[in-house]
Amino acid sequence: MQESAYFDKYNPINGVWDEMYGADASVRAHYRKVIEYISGESADDLNKKEELAKRLFMSQGITFTVYNSGEGIEKIFPFDIIPRIITAEEWAFVEKGIKQRLTALNLFLKDVYHNQFIIKDGIVPIDIIYSCPHFLREMYQLQVPYDIYVHISGIDIIRDHDGTFYVLEDNLRTPSGVSYMLENREITKRLFPDLLPQCGVRSVTEYPTILYKNLLALSPRQIHNPTIVLLTPGIYNSAYFEHTTLARLMGVELVEGRDLVVNNHKVYMKTTTGLQQVDVIYRRVDDEYLDPLVFNPGSMLGVAGIMGAYRKGNVAIVNAVGTGVADDKAVYVYVPDMIKYYLNEEPLLKNVPTLQLGNMDERAHVFENINKMVIKKTNGSGGYGMLMGHASTEQEIEDYKIEILKEPRNFIAQPTISLSAAPCYMHGELQPRRVDLRPYALYGPAGIEIVPGGLTRVALKEGSLVVNSSQGGGSKDTWVLGAAEVKGDRLKVKVELKTEEVKGERLKAKGEPKAEEKVKPESVQPKKERKKQLF
Repeated sequence: MQESAYFDKYNPINGVWDEMYGADASVRAHYRKVIEYISGESADDLNKKEELAKRLFMSQGITFTVYNSGEGIEKIFPFDIIPRIITAEEWAFVEKGIKQRLTALNLFLKDVYHNQFIIKDGIVPIDIIYSCPHFLREMYQLQVPYDIYVHISGIDIIRDHDGTFYVLEDNLRTPSGVSYMLENREITKRLFPDLLPQCGVRSVTEYPTILYKNLLALSPRQIHNPTIVLLTPGIYNSAYFEHTTLARLMGVELVEGRDLVVNNHKVYMKTTTGLQQVDVIYRRVDDEYLDPLVFNPGSMLGVAGIMGAYRKGNVAIVNAVGTGVADDKAVYVYVPDMIKYYLNEEPLLKNVPTLQLGNMDERAHVFENINKMVIKKTNGSGGYGMLMGHASTEQEIEDYKIEILKEPRNFIAQPTISLSAAPCYMHGELQPRRVDLRPYALYGPAGIEIVPGGLTRVALKEGSLVVNSSQGGGSKDTWVLGAAEVKGDRLKVKVELKTEEVKGERLKAKGEPKAEEKVKPESVQPKKERKKQLF
């Protein structure tokens, strides 16, 4: 295989798993076609593709919001034109691991809001649960449709220096970023229209179809055309572009709290022809602001009385209220134990080793080795409030220690993980940059479905480990290879193509999920006899 001058200055980072190059400095088999294609392109051609991508993002308004930026509210989402490629074998492992993890997390949420066997059996400490601000007593003994709490999740996956996959964190409340996954693919189709079919890249465009199908199935009213709405905080929310995109692709109404009203424990949408009853709400409003009568009384984003309608079973809310207790970073430590407890299985995807600063001994160890640690707030997100020990000054470290000692329970520490690196087109040449992966899983009555791909986030700054867009990160398209046979990798995979019918802008899926994807909570046998009440 001929390589061009683009690769002359590509130097894999020592001690870091490189997605493109193997340990013997040879190109991995699944990257060969892409490299051959790029090698045949001139620098001028690639620069034009990069400029086209920027114009497309600008013209389509693909933006995100940085709250602490002095440059303005909205920014164009940085995009790298070189895809991140995952083999079918790697994806099968990740997919199986995510399904296992979500099954256990969902059982945990049902348990912790009902019988609390996992607390009584001493698997998860009671103080960790009750001190979590996202554990909502208003959800205690509340029955949710099909016992599904986490309908939509984004699981952050990283690779260590030896290529091992780890779960960095679980996003189970209102996970964002899926619109960028969809838009990245559409832009890549424009840039490399022939390359995707040549490589056998699996499609991600089914996501809105699957989500819409699951939302329909949750309707409490057995009618042929339930009313589904997407509840947004409004135009100033950092993910507003995503809200509008998903509402458009599913063909559902995009509403704000002021567009809804509760009457007689039922939710109605205001329309020009009168009130219309709402059956399913895909909410992108945090729990705290959802109902001013129950949570924050000053909230203008939610709907007064919506929790009463929810408790009566007259409306379905996606994701369920109170799921934040399962993605609290202090609870993250116990997810492997949850998998063993509820499923009697060994975890497929490992946790990053994590220390709780609420524990005096662990806190002392972290303070002694803080230069080798990454410290995070247990309920933080977006990269805000995080300390990278190796990149911080002594004064920053001392100031952060003071904050930790005020509320130790609200902090966890992890060793600095060498995120894997993937090639990025930077200033006319390919350079390695650190990446992670956020696959999106949809949990419906028929089981868990994960579109083959996800959002690959990139730390665009050289040497940086922070991939969050709010901290200067970007993204790239994620290619999961399907119908391909790669010599040397002993890989042969079939892809079953799903047909779909588009009527207007509303997508309706045909066919049933594969048998192996039908993972129902009822099919999981509890480890202990008295946990039968869970099912």
